[in-house]
Amino acid sequence: MPDLTQLTSDRPVLIAGPTASGKSALALRIAEAQGGVIVNADAIQVFANWRVLTARPSAQDEARVPHLLYGHVAGDAPYSVGHWLREVAPVLRSGPRPIIVGGTGLYFTALTEGLAEIPTLPDHVRPEATARLRAGGIGALLADLDEATLARIDRQNPMRVQRAWEVWHGTGRGLAEWQDATPPPLLPLSDTIPILVDAPKDWLNARIAGRFAAMLAEGALEEARANLTSWNPDHLSSKAIGAPELIAHLQGRMTLAAAQEAATIATRQFAKRQRTWFRARMRDWPVYRPESA
Repeated sequence: MPDLTQLTSDRPVLIAGPTASGKSALALRIAEAQGGVIVNADAIQVFANWRVLTARPSAQDEARVPHLLYGHVAGDAPYSVGHWLREVAPVLRSGPRPIIVGGTGLYFTALTEGLAEIPTLPDHVRPEATARLRAGGIGALLADLDEATLARIDRQNPMRVQRAWEVWHGTGRGLAEWQDATPPPLLPLSDTIPILVDAPKDWLNARIAGRFAAMLAEGALEEARANLTSWNPDHLSSKAIGAPELIAHLQGRMTLAAAQEAATIATRQFAKRQRTWFRARMRDWPVYRPESA
């Protein structure tokens, strides 16, 4: 735990880290000790249709400290880093000191480094990208990107690769070119207190396994059942880890035990990608290792 006596209360706090690493608990402790409002920086926790499965703060935690940008977006709605920046901007301008916490690294870099002002893409581009991804996998998209973008994106992340493909084909300019024309950031890193949670792999994997079992006990399967009739794998909210597996179980295509194992594996793989991304893009952030790790 960072020494709270060393944290000034006049600058925004940024807490980034992989899933299941204890970020929300850390944010809550800082907020209760110093005051402030906790602001979500997780791309899936914005959606209203998944609470248990995305490990959103509980109603009890939300009653202890104000929370913003959690569960406020319809499950069938689009959402992007641009949406998030527009929503977080007024929070930075007024009100209590924000404590911004989440696992979506792109949100933090867009906030502290700026975001390319890419125009709205034609409606046909996303369906084309989705069809190409389904037919040929991520390699089919990578094979059709410009070299500058290929050199800088995370090639293992289907969402990031698809976005790069959509930008390239929707604007005629590569994502890297748009990024190079990025305007100044909303909140420079030097004006914040950044904290990068870095937990050991074995400790984190054990927490991931235990957390999914706890989610099932807390009603994750019932939550999936409530989403069954409106399920659409193309919706961004459907990228919630464990959602496709639990839906497959409810559709009779997978046992519950197999769904739990598959979701746990997917979560471990996601945490590994997060840690790799954070270490590559947030080398200047002070590292916090959980006390119990």
